[in-house]
Amino acid sequence: MKTVAVMSGKGGTGKTMVAAGFAVFSQQRLLLADCDVDAANLSLLLKTSDTACRPFMGLDCASIDQSRCVGCGLCEAYCRFSAIDQGDDGVFQVNPLKCEGCAVCTLVCGEEAITISKRQSGEVCHSETPQGPLYHAELFSGSGTSGMLVFEVKKDALENKEKLPAFLIDGPPGIGCPVISAISGADAVVMVTEPGISALHDLQRLVTICRQFGVDMFLVLNKADLDKERAEDVKRYCAQEKIQMIGTIPFDPAVIAAARRGETIADTDTPAAISLKEAWKTLCTAMGIPQ
Repeated sequence: MKTVAVMSGKGGTGKTMVAAGFAVFSQQRLLLADCDVDAANLSLLLKTSDTACRPFMGLDCASIDQSRCVGCGLCEAYCRFSAIDQGDDGVFQVNPLKCEGCAVCTLVCGEEAITISKRQSGEVCHSETPQGPLYHAELFSGSGTSGMLVFEVKKDALENKEKLPAFLIDGPPGIGCPVISAISGADAVVMVTEPGISALHDLQRLVTICRQFGVDMFLVLNKADLDKERAEDVKRYCAQEKIQMIGTIPFDPAVIAAARRGETIADTDTPAAISLKEAWKTLCTAMGIPQ
C-alpha cells in the first residue's frame, strides 16, 4: 500500500481541496486520514457516516488534593510555567492550560498533596465515507500535543484491516512537529502551493524537510493564473530541485462555491476539476497506484 501525504508549507493553498479531490477521483476505495488536527475539515467535504471517537490522552497534568494541602505555597513558587495560582479564597489551584506535567511541584510538596496524571487533550475519530474509511481528530484548545495526536490518527488508520491500494493523508500546514509526524513513513509527498513570494519561501522550507525523509516529491500549483510571473518562479524552482509538477490548477470560483456547500469539485466539469483529475492520474501512474 502506497502512502501519499498532501502537504503545504503554508495554510490556505488549497491542500484539503486537492486531497478531497484525489479521494473522489479514485476509482477504488482508499485509506484516508486527516492529520491537520488543529483544523481538521476533510470530513466536511466528504460525506461521512458512522463516526466513532475515542479520547486522546496527551501531556501529564498536576492536581492538588485540597484535603492534604496546607497552603505553604511552595508549589506555586517552584512552578516555572506559572500554572499554580492562589485564589482569593487562599486555595491553590492548577491551571491545566499552563501545566506541562514536569512534576516539580510533587517534589517540593512535603504533604504529598499533588499528583500527576494524564489529561484528555483531544479525540481520535473514525468515520466511513464513500471513498473509504477516514481517520481524523480534534485537538482541544490549549493543548500542545498536535504531533502526538497526528501519530495517533495514523496509528489507528494503519490498524484498519481492509485491503486498500493507497493511504492518502491530508497533512497539516507548515514545517513543525505535526508535519514531521505526518510525513514520517510516507512514500510520497504532494506539495500544494500557489504563486507568491511567501508561498515559494514556505515551499522551499517544506522541501528541506521532505529531503530528510527521502520521499518522492510532487507539486500541484493552485491558482496558477493569478500571478504568472510568480508561477514561473515556482516552475523554475521545481525544475531546479527535480520535483515533478503534476498539475497546474487555475483559479476557479466553482471551488469556493463547492466549499461553501460542503462539497468537493470532483463531480463538476469546471477547469479546476479537470486539472485536478489529470493531476491524480499522473500521480497514480508515477507511484504505481491503481486508478
